Order: sequence, then C-alpha cells, then structure tokens
Amino acid sequence: MPAQPSPNDVLHDALAIVAPGTPLRDGIDRIVRAKMGALVVVGDDATVLAICSGGFLLDAEFTPQRLSELAKMDGAIILSSDASRIARANVHLVPDPTVPTSETGTRHRTAERVAVSLGVPVISVSEEMSVINVYAGGMKRQLQDIGRLLDRANQALQTLERYKDKLDDATSALTALEIEDVVTVHDVAAVIQRGEMVRQIAAEIETMIVELGVDARLLRLQLDEVFTSLDDELDLVIADYPTISGEPTTGVDGDAPATPKGLRLLARVPRLHDDEAHAIADHFGELAKLMRASADDLAAVPGISAKTASAVKDTLDRLTESTILDQYI
Repeated sequence: MPAQPSPNDVLHDALAIVAPGTPLRDGIDRIVRAKMGALVVVGDDATVLAICSGGFLLDAEFTPQRLSELAKMDGAIILSSDASRIARANVHLVPDPTVPTSETGTRHRTAERVAVSLGVPVISVSEEMSVINVYAGGMKRQLQDIGRLLDRANQALQTLERYKDKLDDATSALTALEIEDVVTVHDVAAVIQRGEMVRQIAAEIETMIVELGVDARLLRLQLDEVFTSLDDELDLVIADYPTISGEPTTGVDGDAPATPKGLRLLARVPRLHDDEAHAIADHFGELAKLMRASADDLAAVPGISAKTASAVKDTLDRLTESTILDQYI
C-alpha cells in the first residue's frame, strides 16, 4: 500500500497551486483587487459533486479573467484537481455540519469543513478584509503580502544559520566524545534536540518557499546550501543511537553512558556505500570495537574488500588524530 502524504505535503501541494506566477493566484489577486469574495474548491471528483447544490456546469478552460468574473456571483467555484479547468460555478456547498471548525464567517467555515471532510484544497477570499486562506491537509494557511513574506523568510533563514552553527558545535563535540568512548545520554539528547529545532525552522522556511513560488528561487538555493547536508548528519545521529532517539529522555539518567554504532563516522569514509557501512556497524556492534579493529578485522566483514577495509581504517585513524590535536591546540 502506498504511503499516505503527510499533512504538510498536502498543504505544500495546495500552496504551490496558488503561488505567485500561477494562473490561479493571478485570478485570486484579481478578486482581491476588485474587493470581492470567493470560495474555490480545487477538485471535482464524485465526493465534491455530492455536496454541490444548484449552480451551473461550465467545464471551461481556466483563465484568471473567468475566475474573477465568476466570483461576482455568491456561490462557490469548482475547479479540476489541477486547476486547469472550471467545472462548475455559483454552486451552493452543503458540507457535513458535524465537522468541527474554528471559523466564524460563513465562507471560511464552509471552506474548512469541505477541506477537512473531503480532503481537497479549498481557497476562501474574504470580501471585507481581503484575506486569502488556504485549507488543506487539515491545516490552514493565510496567504501574506509577498514583500512581508520575503522579509519573514529571510529572518527565518538567518535564525536557521545561527542554530546550525550551534548544532555544528554540538556534533563536533559529540564526535570527540565518541572517539574517546565517553558519550552520555545527555550529550546525544542535546544534539538531537537542537537538530529537531533546526528541522522545524527549515520546515517553516520550506512552506514559505512553496508559498512564494517564483519569488523564492534564491531562498531555495540558500536553504539547500544550509540544510541538506545537515539533515543527512542528523539522520545518522538518530541511526547511531536508536534507543535514545526513539524514546523520551524525561526521567532518564542523563549521565548514563551511550554507545554509538559508528554509522556517522563511517559516513566520512570516501566512496563507502550505505550497505557496506551498515554491514561494518552491525558486525562490530559499537564504535569502540570498530575503532580498535585492524584493517584485517575490517576485511573479514562479509562484502568488505581489502581496499575498502584499508580506507575505513585510514579514515578512522585520521579522525582520531585530528580530535587529539584539537584538544591540545
């Protein structure tokens, strides 16, 4: 069975449809400039049509001009799932009234109920306040002015860079402790907690980038440069300490010893494949034993050639030497 998309993925897909530079965003901006309201459902499958009452069938190609003209009527507008066609207009929607909603306005309340109950993106535009809300994946996102959103995204990126520096310091300290075989639960938890904070900030920036559309090309490059390699590093920390990362640390003795598998340090070996790294880590069981292994011991691991064993041994020795030197410089 295929994996279900996460709520964030569903929201991102919806934001991408209404991002600056898209025809749908052009049409919505026209509605806002005309100081009109609108309720737009992106999806015309049987479940959507089942809650439609009245209105008229169009099945016409989508254009921003048509959307703004149809918004002059009070009813909802139904688009195809890719927003390329206008299926129906001036429709009265009758969603399940038992679906809870935090909205108070009729249009926004209907939008949230339709999005939650049917799992389709819904966009509502407030006539009085010119507020644009996107409902998708059980989440709500209010679209902001592009300039303000760019400022927020740049501020968030600066915050991400500061947290990344702190996380780099924590992971460097963890490496030294691992080589000395004196890691504690507290040391690992500190790295994982900082890493989760970095991931949360990066996820928020990712949402802003999707929302900004064509105006976020530079932000995309900056985020990828700062976060991509760091994300891989955090995954390796979690893989190295599965018993710590998988359980809450509240009430756990922070001074208790923690034993890494060695996957994070093995990732630094040039051209060492993931399956080879896992084979080595599983064979020795813990980093301390791996650090004491000779090249012959490494070559005895099934699937590991003498050349690969030598490369692993050289890399681990260099890491040990550099860590010792750092302590005395």
